[in-house]
Amino acid sequence: MNEYPKARTSADHGYLLDEQIGFLLRKAYQRNSTIFTEKVPGKLTPTQFSVMHRLAEDGPMSQNRLGRSVAMDGATTKGVVDRLIRRGLLTTSADPDDRRRHLVALTLEGIALIDEATLKAIEVSAETLAPLREREKETLLRLLSKLG
Repeated sequence: MNEYPKARTSADHGYLLDEQIGFLLRKAYQRNSTIFTEKVPGKLTPTQFSVMHRLAEDGPMSQNRLGRSVAMDGATTKGVVDRLIRRGLLTTSADPDDRRRHLVALTLEGIALIDEATLKAIEVSAETLAPLREREKETLLRLLSKLG
């Protein structure tokens, strides 16, 4: 009879998966992502939503600045922007102050979608945090902001 090799257990090394920050954050993110997908229109991903929302709040900006403002590396930002351009939600134009740079901006269709999506995103946040009491919500958000 084949016996499987035995791995060390939590009792051996003291590592409890269910108590680890990465594991807990991933579970919380999965919950949020599922709710987001169900509620937010336009088949936007959370990353696409962040890019569009930043543009709605701050106006046109360079792709580099946009990526930094939503904590994404250059390659990821380029992919997200390119996909949103293909969908007609973003556009680019030459920066009038620096012809070497292009500005990324929302299209009229993008503005309409992000307006609707933002209202749903408010519901997503509320539903994600629903199991917590008000003070717990405030504490969680404050502590998470210190980690980022």
